[in-house]
Amino acid sequence: MVFCECPAVGSIIDGHSGAGRLAMTLSRRMMLAGMIASAATSDALAEAPLLSRRPVARSVGPDVARQMIVRAGLSGAVGLVIADVATGAVLESVHADLPQPPASVSKAVTACYAIEALGAQYQFETRLFADGPIRDGILDGNLILAGGGDPNLLTDDLADLAALLKAAGLTEVRGDFLVWGNALPNVDQIDGTQLAHLGYNPTVAGLNLNFNRVHFAWQRAGNDFTTVLDARSDKYRPSVTSARMQIVDRGAPVFTYHAGDGVDEWTVARQALNAAGSRWLPVRHPALYAGEVFAIFARAQGIVLKPARAVAALPAGRVLARNQSAPLVEMMRGMLRYSTNITAEAAGLSATMAVTGQRRGLQTSALGMARWAQRRAGVAPYFVDHSGLADTSRITASDMVRLLTADGTQALLHPLLKEIPLVDRGGRAIAGSEGALHAKTGTLNFVSCLAGYLRTAGGRDLAFGFFAADLEARAQGKLLGDEKPRGAGPWNAKAKRLQQQILQHWAASGA
Repeated sequence: MVFCECPAVGSIIDGHSGAGRLAMTLSRRMMLAGMIASAATSDALAEAPLLSRRPVARSVGPDVARQMIVRAGLSGAVGLVIADVATGAVLESVHADLPQPPASVSKAVTACYAIEALGAQYQFETRLFADGPIRDGILDGNLILAGGGDPNLLTDDLADLAALLKAAGLTEVRGDFLVWGNALPNVDQIDGTQLAHLGYNPTVAGLNLNFNRVHFAWQRAGNDFTTVLDARSDKYRPSVTSARMQIVDRGAPVFTYHAGDGVDEWTVARQALNAAGSRWLPVRHPALYAGEVFAIFARAQGIVLKPARAVAALPAGRVLARNQSAPLVEMMRGMLRYSTNITAEAAGLSATMAVTGQRRGLQTSALGMARWAQRRAGVAPYFVDHSGLADTSRITASDMVRLLTADGTQALLHPLLKEIPLVDRGGRAIAGSEGALHAKTGTLNFVSCLAGYLRTAGGRDLAFGFFAADLEARAQGKLLGDEKPRGAGPWNAKAKRLQQQILQHWAASGA
């Protein structure tokens, strides 16, 4: 099974042969967790900025990167381009036009797409409103929790909304409690080829909570286990019933999933549980999940609500309280730092809605982003999502660098990219290299990518794209159904070391 590089939303799994025990960790950081033409539709996207210069290859010095790639002996193929940002001149090129899976490097494209379509200060909004009159604190009608597509809405935000509702003077709701999650198209899973229990592959919808994940914890109690499913945050631990877990006697699979009537039904293999632990599981009914959690906080404020009921159409009404997300530019910075898949998908879907004026499904929206890139920089990538979780997206190193060197891209993207240290073989930061490398990583099993900007010792700004993949090994690994198949760890480690060697060579350049 694929492993997506998503430190904000993933769980750490230590799979031991035989016992198959799980070891889990939790932290706040995890919360914060030519094809274009053939696939083209009639939905033409709006005009984007004019095409930028097209980098022209030229020979500069010895072919050092190619020699390093050969010596590394990495199976599969590597595509690499390094270019001067100011002139667009290509300084090194290895398999520049080889289409490769971009993995989470896709998120760098998504950040540019979303900010240019929505604006840097765009904010997602979650609202509470009433569709009836309020007299003496009593609502004679329905209360509606309406999502606006915010992918970073957390439990604490719902607690704050409940407090605002109380402060507005509401004490009783005589009608129903409705939840609306159709501000964005509902995407059941970002990548349908993933294992069902992976928290970094959740549903994406218009009303999302906790990156659409629920926290599953277990504790041995005598010969059995106690389990808890909750929507935890730093402050709160509200238990939920919209997801249920049953422990069963079996060796494999570790988890199974069944979509109940508004409930996520899970089973876990008893043999896979150690004495105590926890992990995040994806949520497939996010609006009802968010509604249940909000109702818990409303009750704490003295407002008793009926069980949440999802509605397809947004009812009209008067806004009573609202929660606004951080500005999009800050959200994109966090997305690039923690590689949160749901943030990329919500931002990409929202951008496409802004450009077309209509809701589009995930693959159609991703196609729209590819067509935007074509207009923006004269490139031809193929995207099936906005996060890079699916391994069927393709981009060449040449196209990635053309986008990075397009007019205005560096000014927009560089401040958002994570600084990555240049390190020696012992993992120690190389003296004098601080601030040299700002880039986006991309990691799947047998796929390792890196793209961004590098400043040399001589003060020259370079743009680069590195895309390595052993697609045959990846396909074989996926057939095994493991989150991390044999050989994937060493392969990815070797690829990352190769990235470092090439970039260190150029960073030391006096040019």
